[in-house]
Amino acid sequence: MARRKSTRAKTDGSGESRLPSPDPVTNLVIADIVLRGAGSLLRQRLEKGLLTGQLESDKAKRLVESRGMVSTLALWGASRLATRSPAGLAVVAGGLAAKVLYDRGKRIEAKRRAKRAAKADTNES
Repeated sequence: MARRKSTRAKTDGSGESRLPSPDPVTNLVIADIVLRGAGSLLRQRLEKGLLTGQLESDKAKRLVESRGMVSTLALWGASRLATRSPAGLAVVAGGLAAKVLYDRGKRIEAKRRAKRAAKADTNES
């Protein structure tokens, strides 16, 4: 007959739990705070690292750290929507794809305008 595993907290040999508190809810809250804090720090480091490839270090730092409440809430809402259902993921991914295409279109249009302006300047001279 198979033996059932104990559901009690692991001990360090002295009979006391290795967890910080005897209350499991407190331990869950502590773990949640630690994970959220570590995740937030990691996210900021990654964002700064991604931006420093395109921008100067100081500008990237300001851009990441000066995010407003509206942007923070919008990003939080989009991430919640994307993680809740496949349809939400499709909506968020579609919106991001549309934004990328819009940004690329603006960049291409700006290059075309710069070429036209340079061409007009050389024709006037």
